[in-house]
Amino acid sequence: MTANTRQAQNLNWTGRRFKQRTPWPIFLIVMMAAAGVHVKLGICQAQDKLPAESQQDSWKQIASYFSPPAEWKNEFGDYRSPLRFTDGSVVQTPREWQRRRAEISKEWQELLGAWPPLITEPKVEVLGSERRENFEQLKIRFKWTPREFTTGYLLVPDGDGKRPAILTVYYEPETAVGLQGEHRDFAYQLAKRGFVALSIGTTEATDAKTYALYHPDIDNAEVEPLSMLGCAAANSWHVLASRPEVDPKRIGVVGHSFGGKWAMFAGCLFDRFAAVAVSDPGIMLDTHPSVNYWEPWYLGWHPRPWRKRGVVTEENPACGLYPRLLEQSRDLHELHALLAPRPVLVSGGAVDPPERWRALNHLVAINKLLGYENRVGMTNRPKHSPNPESNAVIYAFFEHFLCGRSNDH
Repeated sequence: MTANTRQAQNLNWTGRRFKQRTPWPIFLIVMMAAAGVHVKLGICQAQDKLPAESQQDSWKQIASYFSPPAEWKNEFGDYRSPLRFTDGSVVQTPREWQRRRAEISKEWQELLGAWPPLITEPKVEVLGSERRENFEQLKIRFKWTPREFTTGYLLVPDGDGKRPAILTVYYEPETAVGLQGEHRDFAYQLAKRGFVALSIGTTEATDAKTYALYHPDIDNAEVEPLSMLGCAAANSWHVLASRPEVDPKRIGVVGHSFGGKWAMFAGCLFDRFAAVAVSDPGIMLDTHPSVNYWEPWYLGWHPRPWRKRGVVTEENPACGLYPRLLEQSRDLHELHALLAPRPVLVSGGAVDPPERWRALNHLVAINKLLGYENRVGMTNRPKHSPNPESNAVIYAFFEHFLCGRSNDH
């Protein structure tokens, strides 16, 4: 069996294989829902972690995605190893890694710009609430940068005690709570499974053509816009952590496409996100038209007038930080390194194909040095858009690593 065949079978969500690969209680719930029977999922209970049997079942659902296909195993590409210090010496021990990690963090902070102080005691205004299935949906408003407010949705499932939580990020907050769009309702789906979920988006804070945040303002940005989105996510983490229903040690982040870039930078730059899932963001710098890190609202900010939108050409060159990163042979696997040993899942599509394992293998190597296995996973689908099969793995990923005994693997 080829690796591609194995991946295709593992992502099959229908019929006999779905039943074989899915724990019986979850299979029954899905079949009942398909028949129109209202069910309360609540898989990740508030008061207790998943029992050992359910924990094993959740791992079986995702285990095959946490090792690369044979053709990409131990392939590292031409990327400079994050385990190599700037002076050329190589990290040999976990203690040395902490020094190297600090070096990477300092270098990228200098490249991206320093965040303003985080809002660690957020003031949250509740604008309204409504009952939905097995959770309460609150519309809330809070400051996510020192100067700007945002409006989002907080979904609080039924039950007592502290539970895991998820931050979802996208163009606007309505999609993730299931009010528009298809197969991007991460907050809604996870709330039904027992997670507290906060959905945020860039609706109020930005120009409709840019989808980014600028600090202190659009014409005098001191922080690359994509990094500033990470700062906004870190402030949103504090909103979740301040809730009495939430266990601050079990807060994850997820997003698709633009939201995937946002979630990735948030997870890499703020180490209190306990698990990170990104859906086809383009995890590395390359020239695919959809992996447009060169744009001024991502990593290529420069004073206006801005370059013409589109791919980089001699007639329309990139400006700002992006070309400097290329000149220095830097890439985003250096930022990925800051995730270790926290679990990460790449839900790959058209722009993140299986060969991305060449970059992810560097993160695998760091985790191995630190004594961790099975912390880096990737699924693959042909198209950019998420689908029920790829999303099922995302949900199982969070259930396993935030609801269970993730250190067992």
